[in-house]
Parts: sequence; C-alpha cells; structure tokens
Amino acid sequence: MISDVMGKKVFFVYPHSVIQNQLIQDLIDREYEVYFINDHSKVESICEYYTSPILFINIDEGLEEHEWEANIRILLEKESTNHARIGILTYNENAQLAKKYLMDLMVPCGFIKLKLGINESTKIIFKLLEANEVRGKRKYIRAKCSIDDASFNVAYNGTLCNGHIIDISSVGMAVTFDKPLEIPKNTYLKDLQLKLRGILLRVSAVVIGFRQIEGDKTVYVLLFDQYVSNQMKSRLRLFINKSLQHEMEKKLKII
Repeated sequence: MISDVMGKKVFFVYPHSVIQNQLIQDLIDREYEVYFINDHSKVESICEYYTSPILFINIDEGLEEHEWEANIRILLEKESTNHARIGILTYNENAQLAKKYLMDLMVPCGFIKLKLGINESTKIIFKLLEANEVRGKRKYIRAKCSIDDASFNVAYNGTLCNGHIIDISSVGMAVTFDKPLEIPKNTYLKDLQLKLRGILLRVSAVVIGFRQIEGDKTVYVLLFDQYVSNQMKSRLRLFINKSLQHEMEKKLKII
C-alpha cells in the first residue's frame, strides 16, 4: 500500500453533476487531492492499493442499490480493504436507506443527502475531510509535468529564454531551461509566461534554489511571488487536478 503520511486521496465514485460542476473547485482550492472514478470495478483495487483512501460513493448510479450494499459490505469487512473510509452520496431521502448504511453497515464517512443543497453538502464533506486529516503533513498538491504539457518563457538579461516545467504546485515550480543558464539564488524573474496544456498564465517568481541533473542540465526551484492572484492560483490548481486525474486513470488500468 502507498503511505498516506503526505495526505490521503479522495475519490468520488460516479460523481453527481453538482460535485463535478460546483464542489470540485472548492475542494482543490483547499489543496485536497481529488479524483473522479466512473468504474465501480476499480473501487476494490483503490482500497487495496492506497492507505486509508476516502471514497464518496454515488449509490444512484453504476449499480443497483442492493448491489452497492453488497459491495460496500464486503469492502468494510475484508481485511485488505477495511481501512478505506467510505461515505454515501445520494438524492434518495429514504430514512430506512440512511439507517441501513449508518447503523447497519456503519459507513465511517456518513450518508449525505444531496437534496439538502450543495452548500450544506459541501459543509458536511469538508468536516469529514478535516476529521480524517486528509491533507496529512502536505500543504500543497504538486503534479509532475510532461514536456508536451507544460512549458514557459521569461526574459533574462535581455534574452527570451524558453524552458520546461518539471513539476508545479499553486505556490511554485521546478523548471529546466532549453539552453544552459547560470541564474543566482534569489534572482527575481518577472513575467514568466506559462503554457499549461494550451492555457496561458503569467506569473512572477523568485529562484530559491537549484541543483544539477544529468549532463549540463540545472533544475531551478521557483517560488511564486505574492502578486499571483487567487484566481490565477485556482487555474493552476485546476491544471494540477486534471494532470493528476490523467495519471490516476493510467494507473487504474494496471492495478
């Protein structure tokens, strides 16, 4: 299993449209590592592979409700999966259904009735995530970037320099330049233009460190300055979330 010391992963299984369209940005803005899963056959593998994952399961889709009950019961009882924290999401207001999951199955992350409204549902989900210490010791979500997905340019000493982003978070990034450069620590780089899967963003940053890698390549670690707006950070987090979702989908094909 993968350790959760740097935070736990949150999975929404068959997420309702309100989760996909409204709640997701609030979750990633709070630096939660969130994934959408639209294949119930992968739920058991997720529970076995990751330590204490949080799964919010939409029992309105994917399987009949009695099938969900049987599957969730197995997950909660099986030794290799019972560490997972499961919650139920539904528009069904049947009191007996809620009693079954809360009292009989005793799902640890609650039975959330979405008809309460998105604001109330959001509050409940945030409280559950905080109670389960989902962020762990990690403050920011970081995504590794492929050469094709993330590049940048910046003017340095009168020359326009191009490079690639190795990884990125909402507070900084690690980069390499296409041509060898010597940039001192604490150098302020103004107006970096980032290209993230076609999305263009402009930021400024300070060089807080560097290290040599193979050949003559240098990796520079940049910290964004205080002028990066909240809106810009939200767009960065959305890119990070989509990058992680893409990697998760590839991983689920092999686990």
